[in-house]
Amino acid sequence: MSQKKLIDQMTDGQLQQSLFMSQLMLFSLAIILSTFLFDHFTKWLQLFTFNVSDIFYYGCLPGLLIVVVDIVLMRVLPKESFDDGGINERIFRNRSISEIMFIAIIVSISEELLFRGVIQTVFGYFIASTIFALVHVRYLKKPILLISVLLVSFYLGYLYKITGNLLVTIVAHFLVDFILGLIIRYRLHEVIAR
Repeated sequence: MSQKKLIDQMTDGQLQQSLFMSQLMLFSLAIILSTFLFDHFTKWLQLFTFNVSDIFYYGCLPGLLIVVVDIVLMRVLPKESFDDGGINERIFRNRSISEIMFIAIIVSISEELLFRGVIQTVFGYFIASTIFALVHVRYLKKPILLISVLLVSFYLGYLYKITGNLLVTIVAHFLVDFILGLIIRYRLHEVIAR
């Protein structure tokens, strides 16, 4: 059965539950792996540094840059290039701003903890960025979306590599998901694509 047909058979509640379960799985995997792969749990916690200038320059500004590039691409490329089978549309279209914010927080924390905090720290930049892109399996048959998620993955990995600060990548990831979620919610992607 195709992913689109499977998604079409799910209610919005089931889709949201599936999203939260997958993020809980990634979060749990990050915690479990960190206990085995780090000498001491406090070493893992040192990856979080509240440095306002790093968070702004390497988290907020790059997050906004990613969104701007996405908007430009939506403007110049055919609408079909960004069709992910309707998943993002279904996830965000009927959500309140606070629900979109909550989803973006959950996704950015769980994915960055696992992919940058554990996998990149232990196995390296290339492996973590590649696995991050491959986890977004629904993009594998969409070249524009696949290239986009690959570039974003390597960009976030690079930001983590130069700062060593998970809060930087969590903030950048959050801004991308939150703003694009708002764009979908308020159907601004339809206006942008015209």
